[in-house]
Amino acid sequence: MTKKFLLTMLIALLGIGACNAQFRFGIKAGLNLNKIDFKNVANTFDGSNGTGYTAGVMTEFTIPVIGLGLDASLMYTRMNSAPELNINGYAVEGDGEVIGKNYLEIPVNLKYKFSLPVVGNLVSPYLFTGPSFAIKLDKNISEYIKAKTCQVAWNVGLGVELFSHLQVGASYGFGINNVINKYEVLGINAEPIKAHNNYWTISAAYLF
Repeated sequence: MTKKFLLTMLIALLGIGACNAQFRFGIKAGLNLNKIDFKNVANTFDGSNGTGYTAGVMTEFTIPVIGLGLDASLMYTRMNSAPELNINGYAVEGDGEVIGKNYLEIPVNLKYKFSLPVVGNLVSPYLFTGPSFAIKLDKNISEYIKAKTCQVAWNVGLGVELFSHLQVGASYGFGINNVINKYEVLGINAEPIKAHNNYWTISAAYLF
């Protein structure tokens, strides 16, 4: 009986929340710090940090009673990592375009907002997590590395919403898939490479 009552209450709350759900859209921009993490060729490649930027639009769907929601963004993202390639003992500085600089990034997050008494309309902390899909817009220009078209990461972050419109957040993206398609030296396929793109992002969004 108790389980049925709790289930009924949960369904009722979800129904009420869905009826009062907020759907908003806005603009978003920020900075990122990324690094290509090479797994199995440490003596051949060395990743270095690179600072880039991101800008685009976002939407947010929130159920106020529960504080749970979703957000999705369509972003132009530039990442400026510059891996160093060592060939026969000689270092060849990369310029970041080895892996790709420009991306169309689509992050989709599950978001939970904390409802604070009294100041809830002024300050609302939140947590978020979800996948991000980055489609490379650059052509492969390196004679050694061919990068994959799509990079997948999993984001984990936190932030705060101010005055019910401005959101400021920070996240870390854990690279999931291998971003290198193949590695060639003098036209010959060399050892397989495992490389993930990990990055920090600090962003601000204004929702209407």
